[in-house]
Amino acid sequence: MSLLTNKIAFITGASSGLGAATALEMAREGANLFLAGRNQKALADIKQQAQALGAKVDTASFDVADPDACAAAVAQCIDYFGGLDALVNAAGVHRFYHATDVTTEQWRADLDTNLSGPFFLSQAAIPTLLERKGNIVNVASIAGLQGQAYSAAYCAAKHGLIGMTRSLALEYSHSDLRVNVVCPGGMDTPQITHLQIPEGIDFDLMMRSAALRGMMDPSQVASVIAFIASDKASAIHGSVYTVDQGKTVG
Repeated sequence: MSLLTNKIAFITGASSGLGAATALEMAREGANLFLAGRNQKALADIKQQAQALGAKVDTASFDVADPDACAAAVAQCIDYFGGLDALVNAAGVHRFYHATDVTTEQWRADLDTNLSGPFFLSQAAIPTLLERKGNIVNVASIAGLQGQAYSAAYCAAKHGLIGMTRSLALEYSHSDLRVNVVCPGGMDTPQITHLQIPEGIDFDLMMRSAALRGMMDPSQVASVIAFIASDKASAIHGSVYTVDQGKTVG
């Protein structure tokens, strides 16, 4: 029996990077998938790969900053599969700015994707997750545990996501709903490989966020997410998991 046999998982950010790796890992572990992502062509490719692994898959493309769109997507998932067992909030964006250059629109966009979206989706999914004794796995970052230069909006959102996770975990501590958060370090994803660096930065400050063991493959984090979402992790609730090549040890 695989970790997630016949479980239904809703995964955001599933068209690339960690979200895509998590979708494929969960498919290997027997889950059926509702995949959300902005790049519809890439999302269709991940859907095809997951189906080849035996998963039943449905997809949606919507703005996670829109609470009505989040509620509609959760309703679509429940209508298609008949329920929901795990919500994985893996969508994220990390852009570097000098603090004095951040526009109001950029600030709001970073918080919308990295913090508001996970809340709106959790809000919509909780009633069904309570019924099915399901769980939420939020994806924050080690930037939610420490400062990172030129990342004020990202750090604010990821610190907030950890706080939100702990708040929900406490609020639902007398139920069977589990809420946890994973904090990855640097991963080899398009978000990093296509990173735009502003002029005039101090690279020594930027490199303080780099792990000595180097970048991770997203699959290394995806396997942790799949485990936390499984019944094998039934005692894990309100936890903050770092998967970072030891970066936050010292």
